[in-house]
Amino acid sequence: MPERFSFLQKRKFDYEQTMAGEMQIDNREDVVRFDAGDMSFILSCTTGEPPFVIYWGPRLASDMPDKEVALLHMRQSAHGIEDSILQPSLAMEPGIGYTGSSGFSAHREGSDWGSRFVVSQVDQTSTGCRVGCLDERTAITLDYDIAFSSDTGLLTFSSVITNRGDQSLNLIDMATICLPIPQHMTDIIGFTGRWAREFQMERINRFAGSYVRENRRGRTSHDCFPALILCDDKTSEQAGEAYGLHLAWSGNSRMRVDSNGDGRVFASMGALLFPGEIVLEPGRSFKSPDVIGAFSSSGLSALSRQFHDHVRHTLLRPSTRSRARPVHYNSWEAVYFDHDLERLKALASRAADIGVERFVLDDGWFGARRNDRAGLGDWYVSDAVYPDGLKPLIDHVTDLGMEMGIWFEPEMVNPDSDLFRAHPDWILTLDGVDQVSFRNQYVLDISRPEVSDHLFERVSAILSDHDIGYVKWDMNRDLNHPGNDQGFARAHTHVLALWALIDRLRDAHPDVEFESCSSGGARADFGMLARTDRIWTSDSNDALDRQIIQRGASHFLPLSVMGAHVGPRHCHITGRTLSMAMRAGTALMGHMGLELNLLEESADELDELKTAIALYKTHRALLHAGDFYRIDSAEYLNIIGVVAQDKSEALYSVTYLTGHIPALPSWLHLVGLDLKASYRMRQVWPQNWVSEKSPSIVEAMDLAGEGTVVSGEALMKAGMQLPVAPPETTLLFYLCTD
Repeated sequence: MPERFSFLQKRKFDYEQTMAGEMQIDNREDVVRFDAGDMSFILSCTTGEPPFVIYWGPRLASDMPDKEVALLHMRQSAHGIEDSILQPSLAMEPGIGYTGSSGFSAHREGSDWGSRFVVSQVDQTSTGCRVGCLDERTAITLDYDIAFSSDTGLLTFSSVITNRGDQSLNLIDMATICLPIPQHMTDIIGFTGRWAREFQMERINRFAGSYVRENRRGRTSHDCFPALILCDDKTSEQAGEAYGLHLAWSGNSRMRVDSNGDGRVFASMGALLFPGEIVLEPGRSFKSPDVIGAFSSSGLSALSRQFHDHVRHTLLRPSTRSRARPVHYNSWEAVYFDHDLERLKALASRAADIGVERFVLDDGWFGARRNDRAGLGDWYVSDAVYPDGLKPLIDHVTDLGMEMGIWFEPEMVNPDSDLFRAHPDWILTLDGVDQVSFRNQYVLDISRPEVSDHLFERVSAILSDHDIGYVKWDMNRDLNHPGNDQGFARAHTHVLALWALIDRLRDAHPDVEFESCSSGGARADFGMLARTDRIWTSDSNDALDRQIIQRGASHFLPLSVMGAHVGPRHCHITGRTLSMAMRAGTALMGHMGLELNLLEESADELDELKTAIALYKTHRALLHAGDFYRIDSAEYLNIIGVVAQDKSEALYSVTYLTGHIPALPSWLHLVGLDLKASYRMRQVWPQNWVSEKSPSIVEAMDLAGEGTVVSGEALMKAGMQLPVAPPETTLLFYLCTD
């Protein structure tokens, strides 16, 4: 018989006041309420009933009774539906009787599938609350942890399911949270793409039925970034209501927006589980990935700033937050697999000459790795390429005043490698099925302790034996057959093992920074950012593509973690040729780096690049700590900006992506400034730039020289006429109060 419980407990909680937000747990009305930023969140948690969200939206007056809001949201029965209104829950589990999509599914050999979770206990924490729920009949408990930011109102949801019965429980589906969304949020914004074309924004009108995005690639993926925005059809960057949700999970995922026949709308997110992946023995628990939720009544950019604050102040380590993001040089597109010590030294010298602060040695330094067909997994410095080891190169780099970084792809192995020959059973596979060919490599089963221990020992040995301060952690294939040698699916466990391995390495080497790379931006979620310091946004260094990629990524990622490199004049991925001014101006609006052969650049282009690096260093504190804005504009323009939190300075990037039909480009209305302040405005990039037909506003206002003082009100309300510029031009305007 299932274990029985008596959880009819009630507790009295005190009112808690924090700096900018409030949390109230009212025992009499069985309600939890958060007020912070410009939002309020009210949760019904009546003992013996399923928990449900009464309200999530614009901030309500603190003295507004919660029961008043609940009454206004009362629903009635109607012909053709249930006689009594079925209240949704946070799990939308089968037992509540709701005929829409369920967020929870489990069974014990076909029985105990219809759980109905009711509140048993509510506990206050310092930053939120825990709502404990149970179903006595199926002997399962479900606990929700809800944390909130008292400054912004950003919410973090997590849930834990525990098997309290005496038989194993097969977990099929478990959304972290199911949240009601107001019906007037008529638009869904999702993010899709492919390799070298990540973070492509798709905005569609919500429709009757279900919007479902599923990812089965075993990593965050290029084509299904685990985040959604719901908004009004008139919501823009600076105005309108919007809800943002992000699943902090580095593996398979499912996102849904269900527009049901009764008019109600629900959004849910959770890890996508393969059959048999999660079987809970008696007493065992499963914790869902976190869902991060935000609400904005001031447009999409304000929503993004909440997520940026979460990354910078909650996820990143204090040491990362406090350190200026160093200018990066990556060797990949300069040498590929053709490593030569003297050539690499020459590249390092040239990089230091123009202001680079970190030199990263990419793929090809180990084992028999002279191409992508061999050596992966053999994490020993190649005697053939580096007969004296890496020390001569590292000493050269550090003597130049730069930090040394190095590339690893620990989760992968080539069939042609010493590691695979010694341990062919260490890979993820599906018994009796041929491996799917993918970049000549297999995936190691790092959930096996002996595999994880081996990788930790090898990576740690390289870091311990060398003066290395940075690791680029790559992962270049999907998990097509994520099974172990017993035939069980391991995709979910792989992510947990990955996180544990990186955590272990960071504990052992606390001064080493880690970058998350997965064929570019295929592993860029908040779960990974909780244990890394930078995201490689895309393998494409085409600046024109990068303008759109980085704009899309900025909906959730701050510029400080967004790796952005100056690539070669001729991009090997797109075949496009772009100017140094365009390439450098694009990379400057992120965590700036370089990935080109500096030995082949002309003296003039090196001077221009050196100037851009100096400009980045001048403004990186503003770029990485300021408030970020995307500005609504015509499709041929991409306009973004960063404004200091005290509004004393700002930097705006205006990129002409293509040509335009009108003879003159659009007016630019700046955003985020102090209306009452006066700003000296200058055009700081490119240097010595002249419009196609002078005089333009640049010459008339001496923007390329001393600049002109203009009021914030004029710049924001009246706006300015943009100068005529050819396609593929990036202009940077800097403003500061005198």
